[in-house]
Amino acid sequence: MGTYLNPGNSSFGRILKTDYIDKTGLIALINGRVDTEDSLICISRPRRFGKSYAARMLCAYYDHTCDSHKLFEKLKISKDISYEEHINKYNVIYLDVASFMSELKRQKHSIKDVANDIAETIRSELVADNPELSEISRVSECLKKYVELTEKKFVFIIDEWDVVIREAKNDNVTQTAYLNLLREWFKNGNFTEKTVAAAYMTGILPVKKDGSQSAISDFREYPILNPAEFAEYTGFTEKEVRDLCARNKMDFDEAKRWYDGYSFEKAESIYNPYSVMMAMKSREYGSYWKQTSAADPLLSFINVQIQKNNGQKSALETNILKLIAGERIKVNVSRFNNDFQTFNSEDDVLTLLVHLGYLAYDKGTCRVRIPNEEVRTEFNELLEEPQHSNLAALIMQSEKLLSDTLAGNSDAVAETIKKIRETNYAPSYYNNEQSLRYVVKFAYIVCVDRYMKVEELPSGKGLADVVYIPKSDTALPALVVELKWDETANTAINQIKKNNYPAILADHCGEIVLAGISYNSKTNEHTCKIERIVK
Repeated sequence: MGTYLNPGNSSFGRILKTDYIDKTGLIALINGRVDTEDSLICISRPRRFGKSYAARMLCAYYDHTCDSHKLFEKLKISKDISYEEHINKYNVIYLDVASFMSELKRQKHSIKDVANDIAETIRSELVADNPELSEISRVSECLKKYVELTEKKFVFIIDEWDVVIREAKNDNVTQTAYLNLLREWFKNGNFTEKTVAAAYMTGILPVKKDGSQSAISDFREYPILNPAEFAEYTGFTEKEVRDLCARNKMDFDEAKRWYDGYSFEKAESIYNPYSVMMAMKSREYGSYWKQTSAADPLLSFINVQIQKNNGQKSALETNILKLIAGERIKVNVSRFNNDFQTFNSEDDVLTLLVHLGYLAYDKGTCRVRIPNEEVRTEFNELLEEPQHSNLAALIMQSEKLLSDTLAGNSDAVAETIKKIRETNYAPSYYNNEQSLRYVVKFAYIVCVDRYMKVEELPSGKGLADVVYIPKSDTALPALVVELKWDETANTAINQIKKNNYPAILADHCGEIVLAGISYNSKTNEHTCKIERIVK
């Protein structure tokens, strides 16, 4: 019928003509909340995680002005007990705020008027459909009267709800006006109860906080930090990716390495759907993160935060390097204000990176990590940034370490690891073999764009501590590192041979460097022994 009022099902029909992954189970979850105290839902996800596809699916299902049975009859929702009760039974307001903002800019409207423009645009479509509403000036009253006339409540579907918060990040007046419009619809007992059957709101960020509470507190929020029962609809599940790879004759293990890494209590492995589909279409694995204007400029964002330290060593810079080296960093995510301008600590910045998809968060340990190879390529570019003078010395030391390792200069390797361990960037604790492993991974940080790193990879009769497998576009030898605490470097080398660790690299054609590294906690000395195997 309209752009915002009852938009129909044609958009979802186009989606079904692609290699569609059936996510209609989401509809059953929302059906169970219609006209209940939990009917207002806010789902926040990183960009390119399928939010808009879900929104268009919901429009097609709920909109009463079309018959969508043919679209859904072969999908999972058609088998659910709630299917017939709710299909095509409601008025729908569909608002893609990002597209709306783009149209405002095209018309040279000020962002300051966005709340009024949204209200007036929706009101004009209501009046166009039913002219007797023309005497009602307030959009909320128009919506309420429209429900009375049609005898059908509204399902609100608001995509990219937080665009206004992000684009007006330094304009509290504009933000407040926009939030007040949402409060008028969803925190107004006289309106919400009579007019709204359900609301499904999506964005990158959770609802902005007003003090310590959500600015629209009646919404049940399911952020990427804790998606709960919505976890499997956060992205593609492992089974879905396996099936896609099988259909397209693509290597599943490579898909997992590139795009897996987000996991939740109710979904163990979640993949970036946009990148998986791009890989299937192009038949090539790689980073598709930057091939869309939707990608946030990670390096620019991090650099701005680091530069605020006026040349002093930044805790954020330290933590970013630890993440690149493979560490997991503990983060307090509870203080984040859900915006792009209020950062009271490094934790707030790292929390934002979780919401943007650059980091994965483990709720059980409260730690973050780089999720996969695709995102790692974004972080690796930080190492090439010339403005970070504090990093330059570390990178030079790491380059020397790799060169000495491959050349067999064992004494130089031991000395460089000692120096790097004493820098401010190395892990802060050093009291067991695990901490030694962190230091070694940190020391070999330049390997991240030349090797695929695998930790504790099973092979032969044991576990290799760290294995660096050269990427296909390099002529470097493979590197197997065995670590020992209060034992000798010879013991480490002998363990590599005894346990047949080179079997890990059975498919590798070329040289393999074996490095045994040890630390003596009594003398505080590192030692190293290096050998080469030529296959």
